[in-house]
Amino acid sequence: MASSYSCWCWFPIYFIASVALGVIAITSAIHSNSKSSPEVIPSQTHTLSTNATEALKKQGFVLMADLLHRSPPFFLPPKNSTFFAIKDSAIKNTSLPLWFLKSLLMYHTFTTKLTMQQLLNKSQGTCETTLFRQKNASLTKVDTLQKTVEINHVLISNPDMFLGEEFNIHGVLGPFSSLQREVLQGGSDFIRSPTCPSFKTNSTYEVGDFKNFVEWNKVVQLLGSKGYSSFSTALHSVLEGILKDSSSFGYGSATIFAPPDVNLLHYPSTLLDRAVRIHILPQKFTYKELSSLPVRTLLKTLTPHDHLEIDGVLGFMEGVLINGIQIVKPDMFVSEKFVVHGISRAFKMAEITA
Repeated sequence: MASSYSCWCWFPIYFIASVALGVIAITSAIHSNSKSSPEVIPSQTHTLSTNATEALKKQGFVLMADLLHRSPPFFLPPKNSTFFAIKDSAIKNTSLPLWFLKSLLMYHTFTTKLTMQQLLNKSQGTCETTLFRQKNASLTKVDTLQKTVEINHVLISNPDMFLGEEFNIHGVLGPFSSLQREVLQGGSDFIRSPTCPSFKTNSTYEVGDFKNFVEWNKVVQLLGSKGYSSFSTALHSVLEGILKDSSSFGYGSATIFAPPDVNLLHYPSTLLDRAVRIHILPQKFTYKELSSLPVRTLLKTLTPHDHLEIDGVLGFMEGVLINGIQIVKPDMFVSEKFVVHGISRAFKMAEITA
């Protein structure tokens, strides 16, 4: 009986102690949470500063400023990077999917921090790595006298718009990649980065080789912009091998016969290479020069055993015929060493596909 009484005597004390400990625990937790609450959501140390946002808006990049400064942010350039903001006029009338827009902004971000002067100090044709799948963008024009730089043939219109401790921003007139609907249908691999020279460290660098490389990229870009996107894509996919052969065999000029959009990409890689090369001559021929060649003249192509034959000019058809195919857009592009002619359809590949 005494022992039972002693147990009940201690019960109020245990109860009060338990309540007190519970209150202390809850109070401590509240204080702990209130102290640590700022750390649960880390401050966005990388958010664009007000100065950067204002700089974008003042110079006509309102859409870019909004995308970069909204909360939560749609996209933020990382530290030690260079972002190239797109002018509003180039994208305001386009309805772009969000995945495309974000990928495009990543492609407009170099993984190195560069001022305009540092860009001017680089050689024309230099490639820079971007955030988008490590794809490259090319400095297609560097004019130190005019102080201008073009990236993928797009002019830097507003250099040094914002120079910050973490990243720099320059303004450009348009996107580095096409916004055409047919390009978007390619899915996540819609951006075709330019081919960049891969010179070995133990090889001698030739200025002529580099200029040749730049010219080939111009041709690829031109074909894409003139409605020959299929052939442009096919040429781009085999261009590295052509550049190597150009350096090895010493041919620095070319004539390209561009067929309208045809599905060349269904070929296996080896056949695709031949299908493209049969449309290229390792020698420059303007339309006038082709017209002056005798009928049945054989033209050597980039494939050793494939030749094209001059059919001449027929009275009932306009334009020079080669292998029975009409040149419909002569001298579409002419430079010191390159000529591009548009043809009515692709040259026959019977012997290639057999």
